[in-house]
Amino acid sequence: MPPNLNSNQNSFLSMKKIKLTLFALAAAFSVGAQAQDENNPWQIGFGVNTVDVRTPEDFGYLMKDWAGPSDINILPAVSRLSVGRYIGSGFSAELSGSLNKIEKGFGYNKDLDNKVDLSFWAANLAVKYHLNNLWKGARWFDPFLQLGGGYAAIDNEGKFRALGGGGVNFWFTENIGINLQTAYNPTFKSGSQEDYFQHAAGIAIKFGKKDRDKDGVADKDDLCPDEPGVKELNGCPDRDGDGVADKDDQCPDEAGLKELNGCPDRDGDGIADKDDQCLDEAGLKEFNGCPDTDGDGVPDNVDQCKDVAGPKENKGCPWPDTDGDGVLDKDDECPEEAGPASNNGCPEVTQEVQTQLNSFAKTILFDVGKSTIRPESATVLNNIVNVLNKYKNAKFSVEGYTDSTGNKARNQKLSEDRAYSVKAYLVDKGINPARLSAKGFGPEKPIASNKTKKGRELNRRVEINLVK
Repeated sequence: MPPNLNSNQNSFLSMKKIKLTLFALAAAFSVGAQAQDENNPWQIGFGVNTVDVRTPEDFGYLMKDWAGPSDINILPAVSRLSVGRYIGSGFSAELSGSLNKIEKGFGYNKDLDNKVDLSFWAANLAVKYHLNNLWKGARWFDPFLQLGGGYAAIDNEGKFRALGGGGVNFWFTENIGINLQTAYNPTFKSGSQEDYFQHAAGIAIKFGKKDRDKDGVADKDDLCPDEPGVKELNGCPDRDGDGVADKDDQCPDEAGLKELNGCPDRDGDGIADKDDQCLDEAGLKEFNGCPDTDGDGVPDNVDQCKDVAGPKENKGCPWPDTDGDGVLDKDDECPEEAGPASNNGCPEVTQEVQTQLNSFAKTILFDVGKSTIRPESATVLNNIVNVLNKYKNAKFSVEGYTDSTGNKARNQKLSEDRAYSVKAYLVDKGINPARLSAKGFGPEKPIASNKTKKGRELNRRVEINLVK
């Protein structure tokens, strides 16, 4: 057999071993994982790996060796598979298997090109902590630390090894990303020459989320797990498309504003149309969306004088002062006659008015010895009524007097009767009886001498005096 035949045979057998092992690993790891979360707890990973067996004992050269590409071994095929599951609180567990072919190692020198031809396979179990659990943003960037151990065989000589390292996932979609990672795998034997670095690159696929309404949002994050919704609203529907989830939308069939719980506001006054009594006029919240043009506290929709300030009691209009006396009609007992506020807007009875009343009163004629008012006195009594009507809040006393002739008791009774007759006439003409009192004084309080005929005529009289 030619000298190189054994070498070719050995190479063929070695590659056959690698392929068989790779097939076995592929069958064992039908699913795998890189960094997971609660929404997609399961993940598969597949890709390539590199092995660097030439690890110097001096730690100063360790990192130099880790970064040195001259002595790494790589199998140009899918050579690493993994499966994992999210545990919780940022932790996941990963079981991985890898194949390789060792050509550079065990004293390899690139200048001598002293390659070897050894098979390699490894199975590892690692716990990963995903550092993006420490922040809320940039979920696509998923760095992690890993710690674990496993079993690795070089040319069918296997040893248990520890594992420590880290890596990062770059998630292009919710479920698919690229995985880059590295680990140092030392044996538990001091001074071992078979410690190695292993680097890996591949595709990571997350899956396994529960989504019973099939809207693409995992039940864990879905605020409406039984209604298909949109991702932007945590899985809740938004049938009017205003960005407010139906469950929070007070107007789910009308597109509206978020700050108004999804309700529209067509006049832009910050009050939802459903609560706005003036839909097309910007208004105030305290008036249910209606304006108050004159600022009197009466909204325009009920203000009968919306351009002039007025009290609510008068429907937003100012109170009138018909007689211009400074006393508003609502408080003016004599709204059409000027008078001071001290007299409730009514004119005050002056001495001139008093004199006028009594000049009218003394001309009232009665039948002789009776209290019956004679018909010709109607004119003067009506004049008295007119005067009293000008002073509607003033009170008056109707007083009857006689002369001293005749029986005193009879005179007293006659004076009283005449006073009451005059009062009755005035009341009959509309004067409020509460404003009038009547009293007879008989021959008392004469205004002239009873010794003369003229004097007695003057003493037989009726007076109408202001009650102060």
